[in-house]
Amino acid sequence: MLDKTEDQDGLSPFHAGEQTVQEKLGVRDIEHWARQVVRDRLPEQHRAFHTALPFLVVAARDGEGRPWATILTGPDGFVSSPDPQSLVINARPVKGDALEKTLAAGSDIGILGIELATRRRNRVNGKLTGAGAERLVFTVDQSFGNCPQYIRERAWQRVDDEPAGVPSRGTELTDRQQAVVSAADMFFIASGYRGDGENPAFGMDASHRGGEPGFVEVEDARRIPFPDYAGNNHFNTIGNIIADTRAGYLFIDFSTGSLLQMTGRASVDWESTEVDRFPGARRLITLEIDAVVELPSAVPLRWQAGADPVRSLRLIEKIHESADVTSFVFEARDGGPLPAFDAGQHLPIELSPPAGTDKIRRTYSLSGAPGGSKYRISVKREPHGKAAAFLHDHLEPGAIIDARNPAGEFVLHETDAPVVLISAGVGVTPMLSMLHALAARGDDWPVLFVHGARDGSHHPFSGEVQEIADNRPNIKTHIAYSRPDPDDRPGQDYDGTGRVDGTLQAKLMPAKEAVIYICGPARFMADVIKGLIHMGGSLENTHTETFGPASVAR
Repeated sequence: MLDKTEDQDGLSPFHAGEQTVQEKLGVRDIEHWARQVVRDRLPEQHRAFHTALPFLVVAARDGEGRPWATILTGPDGFVSSPDPQSLVINARPVKGDALEKTLAAGSDIGILGIELATRRRNRVNGKLTGAGAERLVFTVDQSFGNCPQYIRERAWQRVDDEPAGVPSRGTELTDRQQAVVSAADMFFIASGYRGDGENPAFGMDASHRGGEPGFVEVEDARRIPFPDYAGNNHFNTIGNIIADTRAGYLFIDFSTGSLLQMTGRASVDWESTEVDRFPGARRLITLEIDAVVELPSAVPLRWQAGADPVRSLRLIEKIHESADVTSFVFEARDGGPLPAFDAGQHLPIELSPPAGTDKIRRTYSLSGAPGGSKYRISVKREPHGKAAAFLHDHLEPGAIIDARNPAGEFVLHETDAPVVLISAGVGVTPMLSMLHALAARGDDWPVLFVHGARDGSHHPFSGEVQEIADNRPNIKTHIAYSRPDPDDRPGQDYDGTGRVDGTLQAKLMPAKEAVIYICGPARFMADVIKGLIHMGGSLENTHTETFGPASVAR
């Protein structure tokens, strides 16, 4: 059955197991794209990348044919690339490693180059064409890049520590090893398939999986499942498992340099009720463990605690809210759940403009209701805003961006007091999220929403705010236009003319004990706060967030 690596257009970059999974899931059209990105050599940038790394993740088989993953490391420059088809690795597995004595000429090898500090990674598969006491010569069959999803940034350093213990072997996980697996936020998988004859799609593969700590479950000492989400549709790892169920896992203790290796038989659960326990998961992969190797302080590298993981988001909707504000609605690229956020928090994003320019990192307030399966940010076009221009002019539905977890301390607090939300311009974005959250509470405490805009064409979310207020009698709104257009209707589109300031706020304030949230340009916020002080209000329950380079003292 597994012999269809020859397509009508020539040799496929995928072997039969990978093709079987692609056909099952209706994504065989990935073939055309893969032919462009799966290469038989290392591009120059990949050569430079691999040769600058402090370690490589390597997948290979032991003398019994069982897959294992390990780390090879050495001093700066321990990896070189004499030509685009090869790597020379001046390192061997450490003493006691499951692959210590099995890396020989002719061995299938999968290599994952991963730079945790920048989240870059590339995969290359091939064979060892030379193996000495301290040197391995690797020849490329396939090389391709990977997306950086679920990789936590970790800076590293070299240490001179000696191993803190002796290697140990077993056939199941000890209680302590189970705790290591349960706490992990990433691990590596070794898998492979070799059919009859020679084909560059055959061989070993090293891949990465990551998530929030606890994403790998421990059912018992020999059985560990984890949820698998949508990816690049190559299905290299799963295709290998379908063709050859043997697989190996590698867990790293980043604080001690210890390695936990295991090998066994993997199975794929495509559609049972167990998969439903993990929102967004497409399947479960479970390893039945046959052997375990633990290597204390095995590598002379240490990593700092990881930052928030990066998730890839897909733009699914782009909405023009006003003359200069556009909303961008994202879902998880892999279909998995997105981290929850509190009303008022922002989303750190990373944009990749055209080649040759640096990545752009910005944070934008989340403007949608908390608790959903999507993120919405709403961005104002600024005259010199590079990120805003890229979003407005180049990002269209289907585009992929990277994002970290929502963050920020300007959030809605639990209270039994009246709440006042005051904003101007694009400062409305976190206030809108707060308004959604207040409406969802379902209580009768007064809420006042005050917003200032130039005119109707520069007033985003007017309909959305009004709909919320119409459905909640306890929510009142006041909209002020500083320069209304002739077409703007007083009493319908807006309630008053002029700027939102302390004088206006003093007239509208429902109670002195109200909890107040203010967001907008610095000058606007200073005027509002000055007015609150004038009327004898307390700043103890006043929370502020400013947009732009200026800041306002709280």
